[in-house]
Amino acid sequence: MKRIILSILILGALGAQGLAQGSAFGVKGGLTIGLQQWQGFQQDPLFKYHGIVFIESLTEGNAFGVFAQLGYHQKGSAIRNRNFATFNGQVFRPAAREFIFENLSLTAGAKQKFPFGNGDSKAYYALGVRLDYTIDTNLDIYTRELETNRFYANFPIDDTQFIREINYGITLGGGIEIPFSELVGTMIEFTVNPDFSYQYEQPEIPNVPDLITGNSRTIPERRIRNLTFELTVGFRFLRKVEYID
Repeated sequence: MKRIILSILILGALGAQGLAQGSAFGVKGGLTIGLQQWQGFQQDPLFKYHGIVFIESLTEGNAFGVFAQLGYHQKGSAIRNRNFATFNGQVFRPAAREFIFENLSLTAGAKQKFPFGNGDSKAYYALGVRLDYTIDTNLDIYTRELETNRFYANFPIDDTQFIREINYGITLGGGIEIPFSELVGTMIEFTVNPDFSYQYEQPEIPNVPDLITGNSRTIPERRIRNLTFELTVGFRFLRKVEYID
């Protein structure tokens, strides 16, 4: 499936190259909602942000384009408003915990556009192939706590054996392009960004206090993938090419 998607995008890029009437470039950013599952258990969402620079081809009528973009994204999950128990049965509610993976994302893909409303506004849907590089995490917080409290073995830790630096997935979404003038415009888009690879892989860990009951248990092998939903706004700047006989 991944090879088929990549082949389609490459063919689309080659086809659009001969029809290119210029290019568009710009910056965009906004809200990121990160989700993860741990051993089949859905974590709470992580609310963070992202920022992206991009470039895109322009074809006649601005009906189709191929694009490349590089962005900074904070992905992960959180634990909020949950009651836990100690070994003696006392119930407590700890402060919210966030598990953040800071990723640089390189995405290449294609956009199909349609007229929207009056004027030159366009609606579009887009599909891209994405490669991520993990530059940092906040998991060192839980690694330090683990030195004095084995309870923190319930959480991912900052260990390069477990954290995958290179990940890959797809970006699927759509949006609206609204021109301000012939060469300047804005955009609003929404994307879904599932990873195919695991961001974090850890073997089973025995004799760990359970988060809910406080009893001792073995944490099974942990494999964590990222899934994000992103709401983005940005500015587009057009560079048009005119051919003179």
